[in-house]
Amino acid sequence: MELKAAVASLSALGHEGRLAIFRLLVKAGPAGVAAGEIARRLDSLPNTLSANLNVLSRAGLIAARREGRSILYSADFAAMSGLLGFLMDDCCDGAPEICAPLGDIVAKAADCGAACPPPRAS
Repeated sequence: MELKAAVASLSALGHEGRLAIFRLLVKAGPAGVAAGEIARRLDSLPNTLSANLNVLSRAGLIAARREGRSILYSADFAAMSGLLGFLMDDCCDGAPEICAPLGDIVAKAADCGAACPPPRAS
């Protein structure tokens, strides 16, 4: 990941509402969540939710797809693992055992897009 992309991602996540949306989508896994359901779960106004989803989308952290009349949003797990990898690049300056647990998290995030179970019904 390049510096500009990392800055855009971190900036998008540096807002309480957008971080809550992203975490909800990560928890949901690849199946995603409909926009209306995101609004209900986070008690968000539609215009605020739309603006926050647009910021996350422009940063490359989420994707949207249409299913019938709904738009489903899901986290981009490759982008998430890329950001985590960028943050850990050159970790621990010669003492990789310090960052080993974080490396495991990055590896799980990279695999999550395909391996995460579908979200539980709420």
